Amino acid sequence: MDGVPRVPEQWRPDDSAALRFSVLGPVRAWRGADSLPTGSPQQRALLAALLLREGRTATAGELIDALWGEEPPSQALAAVRTYASRLRKILSPGVLVSESGGYAVRLTDESGVGASLDLALAQELAADAEKAKTTGDLCHARALLNKALSLWDGEVLASVPGPYAETQRARLEEWRLQLIESRLDMDLEQGCHAEAISELTALTAAHPLRERLRELLMLALYRSGRQAEALAAYADTRRLLADELGVDPRPGLQELQQRILQADPGLAEPSAPLATETAAAPVRPAQLPATVSDFTGRTSFVSELSDVLAAASASEGRVMAVSALAGIGGVGKTTLAVHVAHRARNAFPDGQLYVDLQGAGARAVAPETVLGSFLRALGTADAAIPDSLEERAALYRSTLDGRRVLVLLDNARDAAQVRPLLPGMEGCAALVTSRVRMVDLAGAHLVDLDVMSPEEALQLFTKIVGEERVASERESALDVVAACGFLPLAIRIAASRLAARRTWTVSVLAAKLADERRRLDELQAGDLAVKATFELGYGQLEPAQARAFRLLGLADGPDISLAAAAAALDLPVDETEDLLESLVDTSLLESAAPGRYRYHDLVRLYARACAERDEQPPGERAAAMSRLLDFYLATAARVYAIERPGDRTVDHLEVTHQAGQEFDDDGKALDWLHSEAASILACVQQSLGTETLRRGVDLLLASKDLTESGASSLTYEVATRAARDAADALGDAHAAGRARVTLTQVLSTAGRFDEAAEEAERATALGQTANDPWTSGNAPNELGIIAICKNEHAAGEAHLLKAIDAFRADGNRPGEASALCNLSRVLVSMDRTAAGIELVQQGIAIYDELGLTVRLANARYALGIAFGHAGRRTEALEQLAEALKIFVENRQRLWEGTTHFRIAQVHLAARRPAQAAQHAEQALSTGCIGGDWMRANVLTLLGRSLDGLGQADRARACWNEALTIHQEAGAPEAAELRGLLTPVAAA
Repeated sequence: MDGVPRVPEQWRPDDSAALRFSVLGPVRAWRGADSLPTGSPQQRALLAALLLREGRTATAGELIDALWGEEPPSQALAAVRTYASRLRKILSPGVLVSESGGYAVRLTDESGVGASLDLALAQELAADAEKAKTTGDLCHARALLNKALSLWDGEVLASVPGPYAETQRARLEEWRLQLIESRLDMDLEQGCHAEAISELTALTAAHPLRERLRELLMLALYRSGRQAEALAAYADTRRLLADELGVDPRPGLQELQQRILQADPGLAEPSAPLATETAAAPVRPAQLPATVSDFTGRTSFVSELSDVLAAASASEGRVMAVSALAGIGGVGKTTLAVHVAHRARNAFPDGQLYVDLQGAGARAVAPETVLGSFLRALGTADAAIPDSLEERAALYRSTLDGRRVLVLLDNARDAAQVRPLLPGMEGCAALVTSRVRMVDLAGAHLVDLDVMSPEEALQLFTKIVGEERVASERESALDVVAACGFLPLAIRIAASRLAARRTWTVSVLAAKLADERRRLDELQAGDLAVKATFELGYGQLEPAQARAFRLLGLADGPDISLAAAAAALDLPVDETEDLLESLVDTSLLESAAPGRYRYHDLVRLYARACAERDEQPPGERAAAMSRLLDFYLATAARVYAIERPGDRTVDHLEVTHQAGQEFDDDGKALDWLHSEAASILACVQQSLGTETLRRGVDLLLASKDLTESGASSLTYEVATRAARDAADALGDAHAAGRARVTLTQVLSTAGRFDEAAEEAERATALGQTANDPWTSGNAPNELGIIAICKNEHAAGEAHLLKAIDAFRADGNRPGEASALCNLSRVLVSMDRTAAGIELVQQGIAIYDELGLTVRLANARYALGIAFGHAGRRTEALEQLAEALKIFVENRQRLWEGTTHFRIAQVHLAARRPAQAAQHAEQALSTGCIGGDWMRANVLTLLGRSLDGLGQADRARACWNEALTIHQEAGAPEAAELRGLLTPVAAA
């Protein structure tokens, strides 16, 4: 009757497994993992009609109407009975039942085994999401809605005929859009506006008359700092509604436009930021360090500070409270602040933030770095975090608006470092610790923390050592705490040593501390007690401990790994770990995380002073730093080789005498590079002397992924400039050429092409002078890339041909492949597309042969561009999609964004403006190679895509922003934008 084969007689259902049904896509059924044959389209239509009635009986007449409408076939009733019979055979007994002259599907069969329906699950998830939203748990609500929406699998009731199916398709599609709008609304409430723009752009293109989507798009654009585009989106909407429906935008949309025009502060940021699915930090951060179990004394200070925090959390209309604790190092500022903060946690239910600002060290943490970390902890996506200090501070304050959060800013340098980090909102509070009194921190409640009283000091000592040992030698115990200057850190060090030595008496310790010859020879008034404190601990170390303490303090990085420490000390890892853990026990070293160690900033200064004073044998400090440099260089070279097998760069690096760290998989190698970024770059800056300069520069070469991924770009550039200047000062052409090539790569990534070209030209000359094959190949390759970006095709061809010759002479096949792929882009730009495709395919062949991954992505990227130029758009998208996948896997964020831009170009050329706009938005939110120059290019492309969607006003806003960027840079692309804007203005 319907042309569908009958169910095979040999097929028998396994009634023991649960049934599953789906209607949010094709109508399907499963028993366990096995798909069940649901028959012809009409038979599936019958099954769908019964499933959608949620267990209610459908009469035969109702089913006939559902399947055929007003013109059923003459044998319609017989057909319905046949379909029902066939379905009953494949389903469990008691699922499809006949009753009252009709049929029904029961989702619990005769044996009590329950069946499931994707629609019912989606409804349950949506209801739970609404409950979570009502209670204020937007994070959970959003996750539930995402789970519900993931149940859709293409078109609802796909290929199912009949008027009932058509009606249900429309109903369920409308519900899906409502769920999407609800989830997007929560996205914006939770700070994910930048990420939402791409999806909203695609949705408004697909559903142009849906005003709620337009409203959400306007709000997302405004919160992303794109006010002109937000207003342009409204103008496009108003024009579209007038043309298509003859109506004005609804009042809510008109009100939003007015609020955007007035820059209403209430629109600026959401009230409840959320971490995205991939963010590691919780929405309600709990970053406070652990409080010490033996906290002692400070009763008046605890009470005073607790009162200030309690008043702030009461939200009685007062401004945010700031308490600044000042005192010398080791006086217990951090311990007191952490203790008070833990007591006040319940008063700040929206979270507690903590940062060590490292203000007493040579490299205090920059406020913008801290703000980036805080914003991530509060749920802001990386792509939504602006670059400048002012913008980050504004976003931070907006994110905290309406929340009660406690911020602990530990070890601040001065008020200037602290001000951008203050919440600025009532209901929030900040605790600040510093070595200096912050009299210039307006409105701060200042607390000067002095040493402990003798009674408190003795109590602390007793808690650590034990009541029994102290009770019998109370006078000696008083002598000990007095020798410690009643400084908490000194008391803790001395008491810990005594507690670890059961054969010592308190009087033995007191006698040791009475020997002033073991204290620092030179004392400074302000730091007298601090230095004496450290001397107490250092003087009691065994020789091997003392050596480790001295040498590891030489490194400038924020912390040091166990493997790096072992290399610096020239000791086995196990022995090094024992030494470092013993130093942790004495409180002279801190365990930052498993396998990582750090110094208190003042302890580091003291350790360096000891290294200078007690160096044995001569040259030990330089040798330790040389070993540390070798370790970082050897390990970074191993990571580089893993990422780029066959690349001759590693063969041209300076020889090291350390094997470096080994990795059992590629992911761990890349993890190491990014986790060690700060330490690596600090080591570079410490290695710019005559003996270590070349290794320091090579360490930059080997860790280039730090800048290509967009991570640590600013710090990497600073280190690279320092290396260039040092090489110039020493007259080392070899090092200077390599440093300039590395700086060229940094500048090109940032879109500063003129400065990059100058550095590359100098590098080319230096490479010839030094006869360095690495520079001789990479410098012209970089010049070729710059020429591509500047549309200087003839110059680019010449540079890249030179690079190919140099790489071939050096036997550097990956370098050759890179230059071939770059040259292909030049040829494609000169309309020599076939030759360009041939070149890039040669490059891919080399990469495939060598097993390269990251650089293969660059080759496929180039081939995608070439195919796109040749009009082979399907192939172009395939290549670019493969490149995108590899870039994502290897954390090349900027290349990821740039690939989205190229995908958008292909879609626009194929007259698919909606897809083009979506990928262009993803490029904007992710970031691209080329900095502001590429951002302007993306905006230009986005404008063209929006113009193709009929959103002329928003297109104009994009073009105006792009024009501003290009004009400020003096870029030739400005002329193209003026041409685009002129006809729009005249229209």
